[in-house]
Amino acid sequence: AYTTGKGLIKVRARTHIEGEDKKRIVITEIPYQVNKANLLKEIAELVKTKKVDGIADLRDESDRKGMRIVIELKRDAIEEVVLSQLFKHTDLQTTFGILNLAIVDGAPKVLTLKELIQHYIEYRVEVITRRTRYDLNKAKDRLHILEGFILALSNIDEVIMIIRRSRTVEEAKTGLMNRFGFSERQVKAILDMRLQKLTGMEIEAVRKEYEEVKELISKLEELLGSRENILREIKRELIEIKEKFGDERRTEIVEEEVDIDIEDLIPDQDVVVTITATGYIKRIPCEAYRTQRRGGKGLIGMQTKEEDIVIDSFITSTHDNIMFFTNHGKVYWLKAYKIPEGNRHSKGKAIINLLPRLEEGEKIETAIPVKEFDDQHYLVFATKNGLIKKTVLSAYKNIRVNGIKAILLDEEDELVDVKLSDGTQDILLSSADGQACRFNEEEVRPMGRTTRGVIGMKLGEGDRVVSLAVIGEEGTLLTITENGYGKRSPIKDYRKTHRGSKGVRTIITNERNGKVIFVREVAEEDEIILTSKDGMIMRIPVKDIRVQGRNTMGVRVMTLNEGDKIVSVAKI
Repeated sequence: AYTTGKGLIKVRARTHIEGEDKKRIVITEIPYQVNKANLLKEIAELVKTKKVDGIADLRDESDRKGMRIVIELKRDAIEEVVLSQLFKHTDLQTTFGILNLAIVDGAPKVLTLKELIQHYIEYRVEVITRRTRYDLNKAKDRLHILEGFILALSNIDEVIMIIRRSRTVEEAKTGLMNRFGFSERQVKAILDMRLQKLTGMEIEAVRKEYEEVKELISKLEELLGSRENILREIKRELIEIKEKFGDERRTEIVEEEVDIDIEDLIPDQDVVVTITATGYIKRIPCEAYRTQRRGGKGLIGMQTKEEDIVIDSFITSTHDNIMFFTNHGKVYWLKAYKIPEGNRHSKGKAIINLLPRLEEGEKIETAIPVKEFDDQHYLVFATKNGLIKKTVLSAYKNIRVNGIKAILLDEEDELVDVKLSDGTQDILLSSADGQACRFNEEEVRPMGRTTRGVIGMKLGEGDRVVSLAVIGEEGTLLTITENGYGKRSPIKDYRKTHRGSKGVRTIITNERNGKVIFVREVAEEDEIILTSKDGMIMRIPVKDIRVQGRNTMGVRVMTLNEGDKIVSVAKI
């Protein structure tokens, strides 16, 4: 507004923080024209719709002593973040527009602050000049009259005699003008003068006024004599106005405050995100799980409800975007730090409370972390019936609150896995019966977001796709079965076929091993976290899992209780 002549001024409520363990935001003043009752309704609605998190209670404690609105915060809430959200979404912060539009030389013009002051000064110079000239002319006119009075009073006897001898007013005027040289205006004033002016005190008062008017004329002429004198007069008058009408500010001017982004306050750390079949989710720092040797029994990673099982767990950063893909082929996203942090024994929070737009019967099938929605990466989709689709990642950057369609599915099909790819690698589709189909990603052309996909793998009767891996030319593939067995096999042992083929054997599936649940490329330095349906979680180094041939049974990776099964594996 200062440099362009137009802009906005932000007006914020006056607030402070109270409390030690449990914080509260206290509002003592609200912006001009904001209604307190409406403001309270606004805040309550934001809490109800979960647009603002961290508020436990809201109450109005205002009385005759002044305003006091109290916002009680939850124990894990960050007061600066909650306050920033309230400023953003409510009338705790309002804006007033500035448009310095003025008529300059007969035309409208938007003025900068400097131009506005310059034009105001020139206007005041003109006003004071005109006013002073008017006052000067008026004073000179009065001085002229007073000069006539003094001359007449000094010769009062002769003046009276001339007036008494005159038969008419005009004759008196002429006589006085001829005798004393009075002007017509002086003569008129003398003839209009009351007799009381003839007293000694009145004569002295006329002489005193005469001197005062002479002094006034001198000051007015001095004021008009230079621009500097006029500018000093402008300053004097402004100070006088300030002293007469000024009062203390009702607002406090502060430097512009940057809105606090919650990410600025959240540590960027790796966490394990765990999801259960009934829709509970939580995040735990990776450090909470100590590394164990192969064959260990694991630690309790989640306290699940009766008949609830852990269906997915993965490693991500607290600052990543988590894309949640559902069995309906839709995708939602959420910042990882918005997932409540828990411990190894907590059950987590219902996903429906974090993603309130889930449809009836819709559930999360898989989730992947994404740092940035760019054009250099792709999302590769695999369905239960063997379809595959590839779409550029940037096509999913504008995900609405109620989610968007990620892939079109046939009536009997489901989305089982999604992976990120750079568009140049090999794809490996793995089935529950131990088959693996490897082909180059270029065999799958990029498609639009709302498309069905193409055949990726031919499946046997009763078989289904359980895993999608994006692999390179070297390294090993880790295969894990539901009964806790697994192995690593060289990638080179998996010959490339083509999209739509049945593939080759990746592990023997039998009563001991059970079905395949996980196939992924791994490195020696990697670690994995295994999660069972009973909530047991185990973290082991990949190097502890033996490298075997492709068509083998594998070794025990995790010891399970009777009836328990592995439901998810995450690579660190």
